[in-house]
Amino acid sequence: MDKVTLLEDLNNKPGKHVRKNEWWQANGIEVIRQRLPVGDYILVNDKVQDVLDRKAARGVPVKMMDLIGTYNVVCDSKKDIQELIGDICGKSHARFKDELLLAQNNGIRLYILVEDDGGYVKKDIYNKPVRCLQDLFSWKNPRLFIWRKGKQLYPTATKGATLAKACITIEQKYGCKFVFCSHADSAKVILDLLIGGDNP
Repeated sequence: MDKVTLLEDLNNKPGKHVRKNEWWQANGIEVIRQRLPVGDYILVNDKVQDVLDRKAARGVPVKMMDLIGTYNVVCDSKKDIQELIGDICGKSHARFKDELLLAQNNGIRLYILVEDDGGYVKKDIYNKPVRCLQDLFSWKNPRLFIWRKGKQLYPTATKGATLAKACITIEQKYGCKFVFCSHADSAKVILDLLIGGDNP
Protein backbone atom coordinates (compact mmCIF):
# COMPACT_ATOMS: atom_id res chain seq x y z
CA MET A 1 0.00 0.00 0.00
CA ASP A 2 1.26 3.48 -0.84
CA LYS A 3 1.96 5.94 1.96
CA VAL A 4 -1.27 6.95 3.63
CA THR A 5 -1.87 10.39 5.10
CA LEU A 6 -4.97 11.44 7.02
CA LEU A 7 -6.32 14.86 7.80
CA GLU A 8 -7.74 15.10 11.33
CA ASP A 9 -10.15 17.90 12.18
CA LEU A 10 -8.74 20.57 14.48
CA ASN A 11 -11.86 20.31 16.63
CA ASN A 12 -10.55 16.95 17.87
CA LYS A 13 -8.89 17.93 21.12
CA PRO A 14 -5.22 16.92 21.49
CA GLY A 15 -4.75 14.20 24.07
CA LYS A 16 -8.26 12.80 23.62
CA HIS A 17 -7.39 10.48 20.73
CA VAL A 18 -4.05 9.09 21.88
CA ARG A 19 -4.85 5.44 21.18
CA LYS A 20 -5.85 6.18 17.59
CA ASN A 21 -2.78 8.31 16.93
CA GLU A 22 -0.45 5.74 18.46
CA TRP A 23 -1.90 3.04 16.19
CA TRP A 24 -1.57 5.19 13.09
CA GLN A 25 2.01 6.14 13.96
CA ALA A 26 2.92 2.49 14.58
CA ASN A 27 1.49 1.63 11.14
CA GLY A 28 3.32 4.38 9.25
CA ILE A 29 0.29 6.62 8.72
CA GLU A 30 0.88 10.35 8.89
CA VAL A 31 -1.81 12.48 10.51
CA ILE A 32 -2.06 16.20 9.74
CA ARG A 33 -4.37 18.40 11.79
CA GLN A 34 -6.54 20.65 9.64
CA ARG A 35 -10.00 22.13 10.03
CA LEU A 36 -12.47 20.05 8.00
CA PRO A 37 -15.89 21.14 6.70
CA VAL A 38 -17.45 17.75 7.55
CA GLY A 39 -16.40 14.99 9.94
CA ASP A 40 -13.18 14.22 11.76
CA TYR A 41 -11.00 12.25 9.31
CA ILE A 42 -10.38 12.16 5.56
CA LEU A 43 -7.73 10.56 3.34
CA VAL A 44 -5.29 12.86 1.63
CA ASN A 45 -5.82 12.12 -2.05
CA ASP A 46 -4.39 13.98 -5.07
CA LYS A 47 -7.06 16.70 -4.96
CA VAL A 48 -6.62 17.32 -1.22
CA GLN A 49 -2.82 17.35 -1.61
CA ASP A 50 -3.12 19.89 -4.44
CA VAL A 51 -5.04 22.25 -2.15
CA LEU A 52 -2.47 21.80 0.63
CA ASP A 53 0.45 22.40 -1.76
CA ARG A 54 -1.06 25.46 -3.45
CA LYS A 55 -1.87 27.14 -0.14
CA ALA A 56 1.59 26.33 1.24
CA ALA A 57 3.24 27.80 -1.88
CA ARG A 58 1.32 31.04 -1.33
CA GLY A 59 2.04 31.02 2.39
CA VAL A 60 -1.64 31.16 3.35
CA PRO A 61 -3.59 28.82 5.63
CA VAL A 62 -6.04 26.29 4.23
CA LYS A 63 -9.63 27.27 4.98
CA MET A 64 -11.96 24.38 5.68
CA MET A 65 -14.23 25.21 2.74
CA ASP A 66 -11.20 25.02 0.39
CA LEU A 67 -11.49 21.24 0.79
CA ILE A 68 -15.10 20.95 -0.42
CA GLY A 69 -15.10 19.00 -3.67
CA THR A 70 -11.74 17.34 -3.02
CA TYR A 71 -13.00 14.21 -1.24
CA ASN A 72 -16.23 12.25 -0.98
CA VAL A 73 -15.70 9.95 2.00
CA VAL A 74 -15.33 11.13 5.60
CA CYS A 75 -15.47 9.57 9.05
CA ASP A 76 -16.91 11.35 12.08
CA SER A 77 -15.99 9.65 15.36
CA LYS A 78 -17.98 9.57 18.60
CA LYS A 79 -16.18 8.60 21.81
CA ASP A 80 -19.26 6.82 23.14
CA ILE A 81 -23.00 6.42 22.79
CA GLN A 82 -23.68 9.36 25.11
CA GLU A 83 -21.92 11.68 22.64
CA LEU A 84 -24.14 10.29 19.88
CA ILE A 85 -27.20 11.01 22.04
CA GLY A 86 -26.03 14.61 22.46
CA ASP A 87 -25.77 14.99 18.69
CA ILE A 88 -29.12 13.42 17.86
CA CYS A 89 -31.33 14.17 20.87
CA GLY A 90 -29.47 16.91 22.73
CA LYS A 91 -27.99 20.37 22.51
CA SER A 92 -25.68 19.52 19.59
CA HIS A 93 -28.53 18.47 17.30
CA ALA A 94 -28.60 21.64 15.16
CA ARG A 95 -24.83 21.48 14.53
CA PHE A 96 -25.05 17.77 13.74
CA LYS A 97 -27.91 18.34 11.28
CA ASP A 98 -25.87 21.06 9.55
CA GLU A 99 -23.04 18.55 9.12
CA LEU A 100 -25.40 15.90 7.73
CA LEU A 101 -26.80 18.38 5.22
CA LEU A 102 -23.38 19.69 4.19
CA ALA A 103 -22.23 16.14 3.51
CA GLN A 104 -25.41 15.26 1.62
CA ASN A 105 -25.43 18.45 -0.46
CA ASN A 106 -21.81 17.93 -1.52
CA GLY A 107 -21.97 14.22 -2.31
CA ILE A 108 -19.82 13.23 0.66
CA ARG A 109 -20.35 9.75 2.11
CA LEU A 110 -20.41 10.32 5.89
CA TYR A 111 -19.60 7.44 8.22
CA ILE A 112 -20.43 8.08 11.87
CA LEU A 113 -18.25 5.78 13.93
CA VAL A 114 -19.40 5.24 17.52
CA GLU A 115 -16.96 3.65 19.96
CA ASP A 116 -18.42 1.36 22.63
CA ASP A 117 -16.93 -1.33 24.85
CA GLY A 118 -20.07 -2.27 26.77
CA GLY A 119 -19.92 -2.67 30.54
CA TYR A 120 -21.98 -2.81 33.69
CA VAL A 121 -24.72 -0.21 34.04
CA LYS A 122 -25.17 -1.39 37.62
CA LYS A 123 -24.37 -4.57 39.50
CA ASP A 124 -26.95 -6.80 37.79
CA ILE A 125 -27.39 -4.96 34.48
CA TYR A 126 -24.79 -5.32 31.72
CA ASN A 127 -24.62 -3.68 28.29
CA LYS A 128 -23.07 -5.93 25.67
CA PRO A 129 -20.76 -4.02 23.30
CA VAL A 130 -22.79 -2.38 20.52
CA ARG A 131 -21.53 -3.47 17.10
CA CYS A 132 -24.48 -2.53 14.86
CA LEU A 133 -27.72 -0.56 14.95
CA GLN A 134 -29.66 -3.69 15.86
CA ASP A 135 -27.56 -4.01 19.06
CA LEU A 136 -28.48 -0.43 19.96
CA PHE A 137 -32.14 -1.40 20.41
CA SER A 138 -31.27 -3.35 23.58
CA TRP A 139 -28.72 -0.84 24.93
CA LYS A 140 -29.62 0.49 28.38
CA ASN A 141 -28.74 4.11 29.08
CA PRO A 142 -26.78 4.23 32.37
CA ARG A 143 -28.42 7.58 33.17
CA LEU A 144 -31.76 5.83 33.64
CA PHE A 145 -30.28 3.94 36.60
CA ILE A 146 -28.96 6.92 38.55
CA TRP A 147 -31.01 7.45 41.67
CA ARG A 148 -30.45 9.84 44.56
CA LYS A 149 -32.48 9.88 47.76
CA GLY A 150 -35.06 7.57 46.23
CA LYS A 151 -35.50 9.74 43.13
CA GLN A 152 -34.53 8.89 39.55
CA LEU A 153 -32.32 11.77 38.41
CA TYR A 154 -32.73 11.36 34.63
CA PRO A 155 -36.14 9.75 33.98
CA THR A 156 -36.30 11.10 30.42
CA ALA A 157 -32.80 9.93 29.39
CA THR A 158 -32.80 8.57 25.83
CA LYS A 159 -33.41 4.83 25.56
CA GLY A 160 -31.46 2.60 23.20
CA ALA A 161 -34.49 1.76 21.06
CA THR A 162 -35.36 5.46 20.65
CA LEU A 163 -31.79 6.25 19.59
CA ALA A 164 -31.65 3.28 17.19
CA LYS A 165 -34.88 4.36 15.46
CA ALA A 166 -33.55 7.91 15.13
CA CYS A 167 -30.30 6.60 13.60
CA ILE A 168 -32.21 4.53 11.04
CA THR A 169 -34.30 7.56 10.08
CA ILE A 170 -31.16 9.70 9.73
CA GLU A 171 -29.46 7.10 7.52
CA GLN A 172 -32.50 6.98 5.24
CA LYS A 173 -32.90 10.76 5.09
CA TYR A 174 -29.26 11.86 4.72
CA GLY A 175 -27.48 8.85 3.21
CA CYS A 176 -24.96 8.56 6.03
CA LYS A 177 -24.00 5.30 7.77
CA PHE A 178 -23.66 4.55 11.50
CA VAL A 179 -20.85 2.15 12.36
CA PHE A 180 -19.91 0.77 15.80
CA CYS A 181 -16.64 -0.63 17.12
CA SER A 182 -14.48 -0.95 20.23
CA HIS A 183 -12.18 1.87 21.34
CA ALA A 184 -9.19 -0.40 20.63
CA ASP A 185 -10.25 -0.99 17.01
CA SER A 186 -11.33 2.54 16.10
CA ALA A 187 -8.12 3.66 14.34
CA LYS A 188 -8.14 0.63 12.02
CA VAL A 189 -11.89 0.87 11.40
CA ILE A 190 -11.57 4.56 10.46
CA LEU A 191 -8.80 3.72 8.00
CA ASP A 192 -10.79 0.82 6.53
CA LEU A 193 -13.88 3.00 6.07
CA LEU A 194 -11.89 5.74 4.33
CA ILE A 195 -9.95 3.39 2.06
CA GLY A 196 -12.97 1.22 1.32
CA GLY A 197 -15.02 4.27 0.38
CA ASP A 198 -15.24 5.85 -3.06
CA ASN A 199 -12.44 8.42 -2.87
CA PRO A 200 -11.68 10.44 -6.03
